Amino acid sequence: MNVPSMKSLSAAAIGFVGVTLMGSWLLAQPATNTVLRGEPIKPVGVRGEPIKPAVLVPAAPAAPAAPTGPAGLTGTAYPALGFDKLAGFTYVVPEYTGTNAPPPPNTNQIPASVRAFDGQKVALRGFMLPLKVESGKVTELLLMRDQSMCCFGAVPRINEFVTVKMTGGGTRAVMDQAVTLVGKLKVGEFSENGYLLGIYQMDGERAEGPGL
Repeated sequence: MNVPSMKSLSAAAIGFVGVTLMGSWLLAQPATNTVLRGEPIKPVGVRGEPIKPAVLVPAAPAAPAAPTGPAGLTGTAYPALGFDKLAGFTYVVPEYTGTNAPPPPNTNQIPASVRAFDGQKVALRGFMLPLKVESGKVTELLLMRDQSMCCFGAVPRINEFVTVKMTGGGTRAVMDQAVTLVGKLKVGEFSENGYLLGIYQMDGERAEGPGL
């Protein structure tokens, strides 16, 4: 049998290593002749119309509201007056027992802002306490800040009620519900036999409210 010599084996090994290195180098080179298949991806086109900026339309001016008074007194030109103003101060009533001379009332206790309504026609809201009834109509009454005197017999403060005399044929009696009286207000102390009866009076022209 022929045994290959060491010289021939070395040559074969060197040849094998060379082929291997050549193949590795070829695989490592970038593919310069690569062919792209298919079409390139195109950007998606914008569909529809572009969004337009909103146009601000100025609002039409609001129509002026009809003049209204308290409790639905539509169209009245009388100022609305409330007990929050009429009773918004402290009034000290002078003591009188009937055995001494009646003390004169302190007329400086009513604020000037309240005295400004003296002789003015106003619309005043409160609770009715009838004092005099003629032919089924209330001709004299007290208009009070709340229902305490009507329902519980509590004595109101002197600036928490108005003594009212109706100038027409009177008005219907309305209990337990607030009403609005329109008329000329008188501001100032009034007495009888030395007793201070009140500081507010009204010549009532009409009353408006539920049941009237």
